Amino acid sequence: MVQRKRAVTLAVLLLLQLLLYPMADVSAGDTGKSESLKTDTAEQQALEETDQDDLVVPDPLEPFNRLAFEFNDRLYFWILKPVARLYSYVMPEDLRMLVDNFFRNSTAPVRIVNNILQGKLEGAGVELARFGINSTIGLAGLADPAKKDFHLEEKDEDFGQTLGYFGIGHGFYIVWPVIGPLTFRDSIGRIADAFLDPFFYLEDDWLRISVWGADEINSASLHIGDYESIKKSALDPYISIQDAYIQTREREVNR
Repeated sequence: MVQRKRAVTLAVLLLLQLLLYPMADVSAGDTGKSESLKTDTAEQQALEETDQDDLVVPDPLEPFNRLAFEFNDRLYFWILKPVARLYSYVMPEDLRMLVDNFFRNSTAPVRIVNNILQGKLEGAGVELARFGINSTIGLAGLADPAKKDFHLEEKDEDFGQTLGYFGIGHGFYIVWPVIGPLTFRDSIGRIADAFLDPFFYLEDDWLRISVWGADEINSASLHIGDYESIKKSALDPYISIQDAYIQTREREVNR
């Protein structure tokens, strides 16, 4: 609710600024008012950014989380990265991008529903249009003509963001083996979103796991080096990954 009040306040300030701006040339006094409003808006934005930077999410499961982090770290370096490298050697990047597009298109129902739940009807409409265009002209989502030709950018929303939109906090931080870093709120969101994933309804468990694995390997092949860069520059990679995750999720909820 606090975030929504801030958003309403900011919208009012921006509206007043727009109303006063055409009068800026009339007198020096009016110009001063306009500049004051700009300053107030900038200060408010700075305060919001500071609040995000100071955000601390409890980590009561740190001993378990560090073990899970170490497990995931070794899983990446010992299995996922070598397989992804071999895969990228066999599959040209252009083909891997097509596969990535396909999997992103398949999760459109997640984005459509969560845009609707947050009242972002324009975003839901864009996602619906993107899904229709890419599923047909884009050959089942392999290409992204919605972005390239129609300039429709993805409106990424998930149920964790929806919970945050309605004022539900992160809860506590948790690192899941294989899955990676989440919060309690995002863990609930991940479960809810799974029911909107069409691959969740594949009857064969091994086929469902294989599809998930293919998506992970393809995604990893497109981002080899990202995790290594974070780990190399961090005094404590566990804390660095935790901070990066929390701040990213805050920005996604408040955008």
